[in-house]
Amino acid sequence: MSSLQGCGIIITGANQGLGKAIAEACVAEGADVLLCARTAEPLEATRAELSARASKNQVVLAEPADVSCPGDVDRLIACARKKLPAFTGLVNNAGVYGPIGPAEQVSWEHWRQAIEINLMGTVLMCRAALPAFRNEKRGKIVNLSGGGATAPLPRFSAYAASKAAVVRFTETLADETRGAGIDVNSIAPGALNTRLLDEVLAAGPAQAGETFYQRSVKQSEEGGASLERAAGLTVFLLSSRSDGITGKLISAVWDPWADLPQRLEELRSSDVYTLRRIVPKDRGWEW
Repeated sequence: MSSLQGCGIIITGANQGLGKAIAEACVAEGADVLLCARTAEPLEATRAELSARASKNQVVLAEPADVSCPGDVDRLIACARKKLPAFTGLVNNAGVYGPIGPAEQVSWEHWRQAIEINLMGTVLMCRAALPAFRNEKRGKIVNLSGGGATAPLPRFSAYAASKAAVVRFTETLADETRGAGIDVNSIAPGALNTRLLDEVLAAGPAQAGETFYQRSVKQSEEGGASLERAAGLTVFLLSSRSDGITGKLISAVWDPWADLPQRLEELRSSDVYTLRRIVPKDRGWEW
């Protein structure tokens, strides 16, 4: 039996890039899916493509929605509860870089919009999905983070701030839902060659900064991290194989995530794969 057979999953930002790769992987593993994105036409094209690959009994749906809009989120969740045979999973992939440039110079409106999509959209989707998961006494939530969560990212302040906040929200929600049969994790997919990379290249070194721009050029030339590996980690976290793993930020590229079920007790009793403040004693200093 496929690892996601019998699971109904919402995937946001599913019409291109990583979201589409995750949707493809979920369908391949037998899941019923509800795809979401803001733009209807490419979303419908993705739905048709995946539907053609699905088995006879699989459900593949699409619903245009803006995750930063509470009304759209409520409509999306209602659709999942009504039309998916079982609504058990949520992938919050929708996200934007936001304005590129020094924090004091970029558009405040665009900065605010990035927070609304990346952070508030994630929170709204989780809030709306949790009653269904609590009722079913099971659920899997995967929130997309990134490099901006674990290190400063000059000239991408809205993105960095929102992604760090997503990780801390994930950790907090994991504690709130502990014992309810719900696992909540965030993932760092790696440096992917998607539309976000295109935005950096279009912005150029003057806006993005010389170092980050040149790193992006090299990434573009070398192909970037694997979309399939990031999608594979997402499938793992949506499946029963990851039961009990919760409140973690896991790297698709660097972490041995396939082996984590064997480390479950160590994970539960440690702060591994979490955001933490470093204090002097962590560096062997006495002050």
